Order: sequence, then C-alpha cells, then structure tokens
Amino acid sequence: MSLVRVEGVTKSYRLGEQTVTALHNITLSFDEGVFLAIAGPSGSGKTTLLNIIGCIDAPSTGKVYIDNAEVTGRSPDDLADLRAHTTGFIFQTFNLFPVLTAAENVEYPLLNLPEITREERQKRVARFLAVVGLEKHADRKPNQLSGGQRQRVAIARALAIKPRIVLADEPTANLDRRTGEEILNLMKDINRQYGTTFIFSTHDRRIMSMADRLIRIEDGRIASLAMKVNDNWKSVRLAAGAAQEIGKTS
Repeated sequence: MSLVRVEGVTKSYRLGEQTVTALHNITLSFDEGVFLAIAGPSGSGKTTLLNIIGCIDAPSTGKVYIDNAEVTGRSPDDLADLRAHTTGFIFQTFNLFPVLTAAENVEYPLLNLPEITREERQKRVARFLAVVGLEKHADRKPNQLSGGQRQRVAIARALAIKPRIVLADEPTANLDRRTGEEILNLMKDINRQYGTTFIFSTHDRRIMSMADRLIRIEDGRIASLAMKVNDNWKSVRLAAGAAQEIGKTS
C-alpha cells in the first residue's frame, strides 16, 4: 500500500488575465520510508507538487491519497488536523519564531495536539533536540544560533509530532556547503533510524545524490523517474496513464 499517491493532478493559477498551469496531469505513487528528491529548475512546479502532497495547496483537478485515504475535497480544518498528526515541514528560511527559544519552537506544533500532555511535550522536546545535537542550546533564541543550528531546530520541530512524512523545501539553500552536508547526513540518519519518509523539493545535487528515489520535473511535467538499486541509479519507465510507483523497492 502506498503512503502517498497523486492521480491525474493538475494545478493552475490565475495570473492577471492569464491562466498559468504549474502541474500537468501528474500521477505518482511511493511507499513509506523513501528518501525522495523532487528536482527541477526554478518554476518547474516542484514546490507546487510538494505543497499538494503536504495538503498546503489543493490541485485544480485530480486526487491525492495519504495512506490510501483520499484527502482532496476535505475541509480546511480536516486538512489542518491531518497535517498536525502526519506531516512535518522544513523550510528554506527556517520559519522559526524569533521571540521563542529553541525548545519553545520545537514545542509549538505540539500545542495543537490536545491529546499530548505537558509532560509528554517536554519529553519530546528534550528528545528531539538531543537527536539534532542541540540539547545544550534549548534556551537560546534563533538570533543566538547559527544557520545550521536554526535548521536543526526546524528539523527537531518537524520530528516532534512523530510524523509519517517530512517535507523539506530547499532545506540547504541558505546554508554553506559543510553545514548543508551535515544537515543532509542528519536527515539521512533519521530516515534510516526511524523509517521517516523524507520528500525534498530541490535543485541541490548533494540531495539528489543522497536520495534513493528521484523525480525530475520540467515545465510542470515529469521528465524522468529513477530509483537507486545497489548504489546505482535505475530509470523507471514512464507509462502514460499509469501510477509511477517509484517508492517500491526492487
């Protein structure tokens, strides 16, 4: 059973008097635990696809399934609840609250989950700050942290809800090379240790090389699909009208 499936997804926007189509009839399917890169140049539609998978945006046509349950057409409240329980987000610009400490930023999404007690929130904050190596910086605010440390806080925040999926939009774009590699290695370790699904929107070749599944998008269309088999890339044939199951292991 696929964790995420999109079927015939098209996304169009009105830009003045013109209609711009960001995605054209995308059909994809992949399983839990993948480390997947959606790659393409700026304006190719990769971030739009990421946002649709994360239920931040809705397709103009087509359907989206999470855990084999259709999510298209659900109310904003239902989608917010789904995101709160299943999906962590990591952004290029970190999106931390400047007035909150690292610990408070990590705790913030947990405040929307009334079933989690205060004691459990504190345990999760301590645990995931330790996972990203920032337990000694819990009381520091974002302006007291380096870019790499702020991205680690963002990763801890994404993990705190214990998500099935982590969506990362250009997570290394504002980091220097060494820090970016450290962050990527950290996320890969988390993927292996916890089986968390990571989906990246990126044009960073380092992310592409570390991924085990790769989607290339050009002009809103899938240009190619590939999966890594024994450290070698294997192209997945595009079949018109069929779900491209690039999450399946060989």
